[in-house]
Amino acid sequence: MNSQTKRIFAYVFILALGAWRIIFSAPQSADESVAAPQAGFLAPNFILQTTEGKTYALADLRGQAVLVNIWATWCPPCKAEMPAIQKVYEEYAQRGLVVLAVNSAFQDDPAQIAPFREKYQLTFPILLDDAALVSRAYQARSLPSSYFIDRRGVISEVVVGGPMSEALLRARVEEILKP
Repeated sequence: MNSQTKRIFAYVFILALGAWRIIFSAPQSADESVAAPQAGFLAPNFILQTTEGKTYALADLRGQAVLVNIWATWCPPCKAEMPAIQKVYEEYAQRGLVVLAVNSAFQDDPAQIAPFREKYQLTFPILLDDAALVSRAYQARSLPSSYFIDRRGVISEVVVGGPMSEALLRARVEEILKP
């Protein structure tokens, strides 16, 4: 191989390496530009159905404050925080608070949801995440996981684990209810 061929080979190799670094270091989609949903970023949209078959799209709730709570019926901290979530929901619903309780149906027994709802007298929508779409989009690694979303659709706070106290819930809800 002569020196000109070696030089051309070296340039091609350097260009290929540079292209490879650009392609594989850049986000592959808008959703991947942030490692996980976090405060200050738009909440990923989702569309799920309730246990009664009503469809909710997060994007349709812009203008309202939203608490997305990912939970399961078997989860002790989820059980512990549900009465506080219900109480805060009752107090703030008239001011624009929406609670979307996203049940991790892919890892739960959907037959247990109705007795759970009755036991805790829950009146907010319970959505079924049976294909793990929301759990994946929100990268929920622990139950419960809660996302406080302001009226613009921006995540104000993420709370992983629980149970959340009534005081914590009130403080976070007051924050997302601001105009």
